[in-house]
Amino acid sequence: MADGHATWARSYYRNTTGDELRSVPTLMGPGGRTVETHCTVGSQDEPGDCETPHRSSYGGPEEYVAVAGYADGGGAADDAPPLLRSGSDPAPSAVG
Repeated sequence: MADGHATWARSYYRNTTGDELRSVPTLMGPGGRTVETHCTVGSQDEPGDCETPHRSSYGGPEEYVAVAGYADGGGAADDAPPLLRSGSDPAPSAVG
């Protein structure tokens, strides 16, 4: 996502598993810049979202990649096997 001079990653979810999950959206940009956040995804039928902090943009949107991972919410973060990992599409100006 981008607005003015800020860029961030956002993932949307609906968790109907009956269990708490963990979401980790990550935004990777030019120059090795990476922003990651961790969100608890409660079991609910209503949609929700989780996003990284907004940071100053460096370069154009085609230089950014976003990835969101979801894992079991119980136990240590490093021990939870991934349930889903999804990445962003290229920016429209990067397709060609």
